Amino acid sequence: MARIDIRRKHSYTLKDAKKAVDALAKKLAKEHSLDCAWQDNTLEFSRSGVKGHIALTKGEIHVFAELGFLMGMLKPQIEAEINDYLDEHID
Repeated sequence: MARIDIRRKHSYTLKDAKKAVDALAKKLAKEHSLDCAWQDNTLEFSRSGVKGHIALTKGEIHVFAELGFLMGMLKPQIEAEINDYLDEHID
């Protein structure tokens, strides 16, 4: 099983970080048909072949996903898309 595990520092308030993550979640949900739901400061997401979360703490964002076999073949593209978004929207 392929995994994506990305940690980034950020300087946002939790409220502003949550807005940025929500925008990323909407983008990924649209492109990859993910179901997403917030649990406190953690966005849980899933679909067939994918399960994970985006956890926010003061100063850090943590993206973790487990990819099934078929989605695992797309890991480089998905990981690059997440990193590109974080590079553009999270400081």
